[in-house]
Amino acid sequence: MAQSQEKITEEALVSRRSRLLGAKSQLFYDEPVHLVRGEGVWLYDADGRKYLDAYNNVAHVGHCHPHVVEALCRQASLLNTHTRYLHTAILDYVERLTATFDASLSTAILTCTGSEANDIALRMAQAATGRMGIIATDATYHGNTTAVSQLSTRMPPVGGRAHNVRLVPAPDSYRHPDTMANGKAFGDAVREAIASLAKDGIGLSGIILCPLLANEGFPTLPNGFFDDAMRVVREAGGLVIADEVQPGFGRTGSHFWGHQRAGFVPDIVTMGKPMGNGHPIAAVVTSRDTLATFRNAFRYFNTFGGNPVSCAVANAVLDVIEQENLVANARDVGAYALGLLRPLADRHECIGEVRGAGLFFGAELVHDRKTREPAPDIAEHVANRMRHRGVLMGKTGIHGNVLKIRPPMPFSRDNADFLIGVLDDVLGEVGGVKA
Repeated sequence: MAQSQEKITEEALVSRRSRLLGAKSQLFYDEPVHLVRGEGVWLYDADGRKYLDAYNNVAHVGHCHPHVVEALCRQASLLNTHTRYLHTAILDYVERLTATFDASLSTAILTCTGSEANDIALRMAQAATGRMGIIATDATYHGNTTAVSQLSTRMPPVGGRAHNVRLVPAPDSYRHPDTMANGKAFGDAVREAIASLAKDGIGLSGIILCPLLANEGFPTLPNGFFDDAMRVVREAGGLVIADEVQPGFGRTGSHFWGHQRAGFVPDIVTMGKPMGNGHPIAAVVTSRDTLATFRNAFRYFNTFGGNPVSCAVANAVLDVIEQENLVANARDVGAYALGLLRPLADRHECIGEVRGAGLFFGAELVHDRKTREPAPDIAEHVANRMRHRGVLMGKTGIHGNVLKIRPPMPFSRDNADFLIGVLDDVLGEVGGVKA
């Protein structure tokens, strides 16, 4: 009887949500999780059950971290206003943030979301070049404003793709390893896109990409993979935009920023969710000249971007990353987790390739290793069964078949032991086991 009442309550909540937020307001999992509390790497539902959070880069330094919460409360009780008044919090934070970049990247605009940041980045490139053309991969996601939603292939834009957008094939390290050798194939695709923009009289403003190619399934990229593409973009007078929403703030373990790990210096960097541990703050970092050109071309103001409370929160996040050595933790625990994950491929035929960097790792699932047929259905089953076993994770990739494990940065070796152990069991249930 109690279970029946629980189900009715859940159904009623989903029904109410659909009525108020729209029938297609997205929820994770076949049976949605009703969360009410979070602490560290753990989340708790309305019945008190706890889940290991292996998905959220939102709570970058852990859910409800006391230092971040205290900073938010302290500043909220003192002052919160916008940046048309002077306040030092935004200046102190931008100085501290830009100190993590190459010296050329020394100025910033603070926003509320990564979508806003990427929208501004596109306009910065347009202002700096006087041209409109933008290049992205054909399996990416950079946000949901009108401009950046044009870069996503998940949902075709109403009225068709904008004339100034060119999408190049996303690299696939599993099916086409030969094209991954030196990035030449990717560079050639960018060349073709630039030529197409020129032929249509549009011209190139820049290229935007996630240095980890996270939504593309975070393929295994060799050192210098992006060099050829970066070179041809700059030869054509375009700017390079690095979307660091997913790999930034030390997640890859080896570097503070994904583009540093990938070995290039972008002209513009964007960041979002992890910056404020889920508090709505994001940013665009660029050079003085690029920012000045943007300011001259656009009258931009954001009421909440860079407000004192948001800056206090973001500053506290940097405190925690430093004080708790979370970048080193990402390196250590990420390598440990991959060491546990790789042997699973010897037992489960559905694992085609194991990959990752730091605390962003997973595996590509297939129906057949010989044909390398993608298995998005298995990935979906795995994510749902993991949820029922108390682990929250997701899936991503060109074919939607890559298990996506991206936990908060305090994730530990013990957490990794638990996660991989459960995953081993679940893969045996849904994907078949080698004889």
